[in-house]
Amino acid sequence: MRILLIFLTFFTINSVAQQQDRFYATMNIVDANALKIDIPEEIDIISTQGNEAAVYMSTEAAHKLHDRILVHGPGYIFKASEAEAMKALVEKPTVRTRMPLTITEDATVAQVLEVINTQNIEDHILELEDYGTRFHTTATGTQAAEDLKTKWEAMAALYNRSDVSVRLFNHSSTNMPSVIMTIEGSELPDEYVIVGGHLDSTSSQGNNDAPGADDDASGIATITEATRALFEIGFVPKRTIEVMAYAAEEVGLVGSAEIADEYSDTNVNVVAVTQFDMTNFNGSANDIYFITDFTDSTLNSYLMDLLDHYNASGDHAITYSTSLCNYGCSDHASWTNEGFMASFPFEASFAQRNGNIHTPNDTYTVSGTADHATKFTKLCAEFLIETAKGETVLGITTIDENSVFAVIDGNILRYDASAASVYYKSIQVYDVTGKKVAEHAINEKQGTIDVSRLSSGVYVANFVSNSGATAAMKLSKK
Repeated sequence: MRILLIFLTFFTINSVAQQQDRFYATMNIVDANALKIDIPEEIDIISTQGNEAAVYMSTEAAHKLHDRILVHGPGYIFKASEAEAMKALVEKPTVRTRMPLTITEDATVAQVLEVINTQNIEDHILELEDYGTRFHTTATGTQAAEDLKTKWEAMAALYNRSDVSVRLFNHSSTNMPSVIMTIEGSELPDEYVIVGGHLDSTSSQGNNDAPGADDDASGIATITEATRALFEIGFVPKRTIEVMAYAAEEVGLVGSAEIADEYSDTNVNVVAVTQFDMTNFNGSANDIYFITDFTDSTLNSYLMDLLDHYNASGDHAITYSTSLCNYGCSDHASWTNEGFMASFPFEASFAQRNGNIHTPNDTYTVSGTADHATKFTKLCAEFLIETAKGETVLGITTIDENSVFAVIDGNILRYDASAASVYYKSIQVYDVTGKKVAEHAINEKQGTIDVSRLSSGVYVANFVSNSGATAAMKLSKK
C-alpha cells in the first residue's frame, strides 16, 4: 500500500508538472501536422481554420518547431487560454484606416544619414551579448530590460529631450517587462509611429547560454542608434514615435502580442509599425529582404520607395529584395493580427539567414562588423522621419472624391462641386510638402481662384465640408 501511495503521489506530481509545461497557441497547420506525426504525445490539435491550427502543446514541441521545422522566430503565437486560441483562429482583424505615406523630407533625412554611428551599434550589440542570456525567465533577461530603460533615459537626457519618456510594460504571461520609449508628437500626439525589436534571447542548447547577438541584440542596437541620430539633429516629430524592446518574443511573441492587444482595445491610432529582428548578418546578395508574409504590402512597398529615393546609389546605397518567413516569424505578426499596418525588413533571404541563432554561437564575431546593421539603422531613421512628420493631403483617401472637379488653367484654378452630395464650404490648396498655400471660401458650387503667385509644380485641391469631410485631387500648374 505504501509503495502504491508513493507511486500515485509521484504520478500526480509528474502529471501536474507536465500540464504546467503545456500551453495554448496558434500555428500553421502544416507545422502542427508535422509535429503531430513526429511527437504525437507533445501536441494536441484542437481545431483548424484555413491554413491555421489552434493547438495545446508542450515546450518540447516548441523546441522541435525551432530545431526541425523552422529557423527563425517561435513559429507559433502563444495564447493564454484555449478560448483565446480559438478566438484568434476564427476572428480575423479588420484592417484599420490607413494614412497616406509620402516622401518629402529630403533635407532632414540627409542630415540624419551623416550622423549615424556604426561604432555605437557595435558597442550596444556587445553590451547586450555580455548578459550571457536574456531568456525571458532569467534574472539577466529582466535586468537587461531595466538597464535598457536607464540607457534610453540617459540618452534622452543627454540631448535635453523633455518630450521623451521611457517606461517598462509589465506582462501577464512573463515576468520580463518590455521597454517603451515615447517621443511625444508636437502636433499630432494621438497618432503613433512604432519601431521595435525583441530584447530576449534563446538557445536550443540551454537558455543559460544564449548571447543572442544577432537575434536580436542587433535589432535593439539598430533602433537605439536610429533614435539617437534623430536626437542629434534635433528632430522633433509631429506624430508620436514609440521605440519598443519586446519581452518574450522567442516563446510565442508574448510581449508584443500583449502590447498590440492593449493598443487595439484602447483604440490607439497606430499609423505604421516596423520590426527590426536580426540586422547584422550579411548572408545574401542584397542588403535588406522584406518579409512578405504576415506583413502589409502597402507598407513594404513604401519602405522600398524610401530606399529607392534615399539609398539608390552613393555612400548610403542599399539594395533590397523580398523573402518569405514563417507563421509568427517575429513581433510584426502581433501588430498584423490586430489589423495594424506592419513591415519586417530582414538581414538576408530567409534561406540564407544566420545559422548560429538560437545557439551559444550567436555572437558578434559571427557578423564581423556592424556595417550591415548600419544600413537598417538608416532605413529606420528614414521611416521615422517620413511617417512622423505632419499631416499631408497628398494621396489622401477621401469621401465623395469623384463628385468634385478642379484644374489649374494658366493662373486660374477652376473648380466644380455641383455634383457633390454634401455642401463644401471651402477649398484649400497644398503644395507637395503638405503646406497650405491658398484657401478660398466656396459661396457657389462652381468658381475660380487666382493662383498666379504659385510657382509651377504639383498641388492638391482639398474640398472641406461643413461636417469636416474632405475630398481631394492632385493638380498640376505648368
